[in-house]
Amino acid sequence: MNNPTILVTNDDGIESPGLAAAAAGLDGLGSLLIVAPADQQTSMGRCRSAKGEDAGVLRKRKVTYGDREWDGIAANATPALTVEYGIQEIAESPIALVVSGINYGENVGTCVTVSGTIGAALEAAEHGIPALAISLELAGTEYHSFSQPVNFEAAAFFTRYFAEMVLKAELPHDVDVLKIEIPSSATPQSKWVVARQDRLVYYHPKVQKRLDPFVGKGAIKHQPKKGRYTANNTDAYALAQGWVSVTPLSLDLTSRVSLDDLTDILTGSAS
Repeated sequence: MNNPTILVTNDDGIESPGLAAAAAGLDGLGSLLIVAPADQQTSMGRCRSAKGEDAGVLRKRKVTYGDREWDGIAANATPALTVEYGIQEIAESPIALVVSGINYGENVGTCVTVSGTIGAALEAAEHGIPALAISLELAGTEYHSFSQPVNFEAAAFFTRYFAEMVLKAELPHDVDVLKIEIPSSATPQSKWVVARQDRLVYYHPKVQKRLDPFVGKGAIKHQPKKGRYTANNTDAYALAQGWVSVTPLSLDLTSRVSLDDLTDILTGSAS
């Protein structure tokens, strides 16, 4: 495909260095359409709700990485809605690929339905557009700010590699999104594997209890279970080994149970 249009988005906001690193990795692979939320939208999943006086407002912004610069658009919207604006209003030609990331922090295990990074990619997939959701493991646990220094070299390298592969070859049926996790220790030479999503609750939500739950604001923390996994063919296992993991995701969330067996259980006719 000659000069394909690649929509680049994220859930960390237009000012995220990870978004700029993704643009740098993809630069020259196609025509980049950078559309990202105006502010931090972590854990918004596929939320499409628009609230406030500025809901849906688009503003032109510059995205810079080192001495390189691209035109970008900031949307007062969730990641999923940002993708909708990009596809339906902004793009002047059909979008060949959507790249969501590079996210500040890993998205492994059961958080796949929570992550705004993955939500944006799934939103694209619903339009039949192949999508990558790329996340970089952080050495620390502060995922909501850009305060800690982060090396995006390996993540940018793998962003381009897998984008190039997907543009060259059509993904198999039922593979709607490739979820890619980059270990914090990764280099461009790091091993990569195709892995299942772990059933591990990697980010266990812990509510900070109040003396009176009806008084004062609530707070919740999500402490990652770094180095933990439940099976050795999963994204969490690969991350623990220092490998890049590639997990195929489907829009079809149907359980893999036999539908006939489940029918028997629910009708009381199971032997």
